[in-house]
Parts: sequence; structure tokens; C-alpha cells
Amino acid sequence: MATTTTGPTFRVLVVDDSNTIRRSAEIFLKQGGHEVLLADDGFDALAKVNDYQPQLIFCDILMPKLDGYQTCAIIKRNARFADTPVVMLSSKDGVFDKARGRMVGCQEYLTKPFTKDQLLQAVQQFGNAQ
Repeated sequence: MATTTTGPTFRVLVVDDSNTIRRSAEIFLKQGGHEVLLADDGFDALAKVNDYQPQLIFCDILMPKLDGYQTCAIIKRNARFADTPVVMLSSKDGVFDKARGRMVGCQEYLTKPFTKDQLLQAVQQFGNAQ
């Protein structure tokens, strides 16, 4: 299936314990011409970050085992991935949640449900950061 892109292609990792959110994000990002990796929890995400070195990570906050804040903090502590942009995904958009996300190193915060435009805009904004 050919997709038309209006910019560079990025390798993007989507971390969310909801299959629906992962699939939606995957469809939106692939329509934007990006390579998409999926992880269903923080541990899976850490393995994929190490193996595939994504250029941008979308990470849900509320996940079992390892939450999004912990996952982001671990990624940012690794010198190889400290500059990889992380965008938090959450159904909560409180000031405290956003501040906590910034403290662990996330670049942006998208509230669910997100739109295709919001996802692709974040990729354009942060994908070039590396």
C-alpha cells in the first residue's frame, strides 16, 4: 500500500496497554508514512527502544507493571536514548500529571482520545529533535 508523505519518515514507538489505542495510533502514523513499532507495557517498550532505537516514543501513563513515568525515566537515564523525545499519552490532563511528565523528561503531553493530526504534528515537531 503506497502512502504519500509530506516530510521525512520516522521510526515511532507507541506504548499503550490498550490494543485499541495502539492500533489507532499505528493506523494514523502509517498513514503519515512513518514506521511504527508497538509495545503493550513498559518492559516491552524498553526492549524495543534498545533493539530498534525509535526516533520518537508515544507512551501511555497508566499501564500495569511499569507506568509511563517510570518507563520514560528509565529511557532518559540511558545515555544512548536520553535525547529521544517522549510524548506522554493520558486520559488525564491535570497540571500535576503534566508537571510529573516533564520531571521524568517527556517533551509533550497528548490527552486521549487524540486525533490523527495531533499525532502527526507531534511527530513533525519532535521527530527532527535527534
